[in-house]
Amino acid sequence: MFAFLWMMFSIIVSIPWLNDLANIVGKPISFLIITGIGYIPGYINLFTLSSLLLDRQPSFKTLNPLDSITIIIACRNEERSIADTLYYIKKQDYQGEIHVIIIDNGSTDKTSDIALDAGRNLNLSFEILYEDKPGKYNALNKALKHVKTDYVITLDADTLLHKSAVRYIVSRIKSSPKDVCAVAGAVLVRNGRLNLVTRLQEWDYFLGIASIKRMQGLYQGTLVAQGAYSIYKTEALKRVGGWSDSIGEDIILTWNFLKEDMKVYFEPFAVAFTEVPTTLKHLYRQRSRWARGMIEALKIIMPWNQPIKYVRYLTGVNLIMPYLDIVYTFCWIPGLILAFFGKFWIVGPMTLFVIPIALLQNYILYRYQSEVFKNLNLKIRKNHFGFILYVLTYQMLMSPMSLLGYIQELFLLKRTWK
Repeated sequence: MFAFLWMMFSIIVSIPWLNDLANIVGKPISFLIITGIGYIPGYINLFTLSSLLLDRQPSFKTLNPLDSITIIIACRNEERSIADTLYYIKKQDYQGEIHVIIIDNGSTDKTSDIALDAGRNLNLSFEILYEDKPGKYNALNKALKHVKTDYVITLDADTLLHKSAVRYIVSRIKSSPKDVCAVAGAVLVRNGRLNLVTRLQEWDYFLGIASIKRMQGLYQGTLVAQGAYSIYKTEALKRVGGWSDSIGEDIILTWNFLKEDMKVYFEPFAVAFTEVPTTLKHLYRQRSRWARGMIEALKIIMPWNQPIKYVRYLTGVNLIMPYLDIVYTFCWIPGLILAFFGKFWIVGPMTLFVIPIALLQNYILYRYQSEVFKNLNLKIRKNHFGFILYVLTYQMLMSPMSLLGYIQELFLLKRTWK
């Protein structure tokens, strides 16, 4: 209701803008442009914001579970990071048994040798498997055949766990209703100090991605239990056939859970830190893969066929994301350029009123994350310049990158693991 009322208000105040733009491109096109730039994004932002304000995270039924668990790490040329990843697994304050399965998926470096030495030196319960067939899904499915515990965690080889990460994520799935088959952990940026590209992503993971997952979890349908760090019920994984041959194997897996009327939650206190792309080229590759994964998921099951009513709504938002990215790329960005030359057809002085709203939204999200960090004895690193750029420019990078991903999936271009 909050979001709907905001959209109605936006439509009323935008009538002069709509009429002015209609004189240039016609009323139907002007309505499509303004809907994609203002009405729907405003609705989505207010829906997310009001949901978070109304959210009350359920309390844990246990904070010290003793279940034996398995952590799967799929590796391909990860000699630089695998030892650190295993070290942080060893540092966990989890009291149950942790068994680690490392799958070397055709590495050409010393990943396996370093993992073997690190596992022995740390006295970990671990095993190393080898999968020659390329594709992360092949590696994960092979490891799944060796899992003997009721719960399994997937972890990327460059992702470091907070010392209480395993305890919190197991506590959450143990405290959830029986139909919850997976819990996504909170993945944040590990190398955010490196350059401007990583500084931007630091805020995206800290505010944007975390808040979206928390909102989706509130409606019992976190849409991606990311492979970088999530926990699953082993029985549920086997029930849906494990991971599929897809560019976004974790997205498809999650939607297969949802299709089977199983729920997926999110746990903000289960924190892990991952390395993010350090160049725009690698960031483009990552985000275009994510966009392709979303389209693959929509091919599996359309929103109106989702068995969980809340998930119908959430996936319905995903259905219109390509439209929003097209409008943002081909209308908003050119409109911003035109504004510098005094042509305020699409972007004008009134657009500046969006900035206070964006700042308010990010402030509320920041407060939520601050509480998480405070409870985990973590400090938020100062990154003021990165935050300003994040608020003002990040979407101008993301929309074109996502659009390229949609095009790749449309023409079924070649998929790569990394």
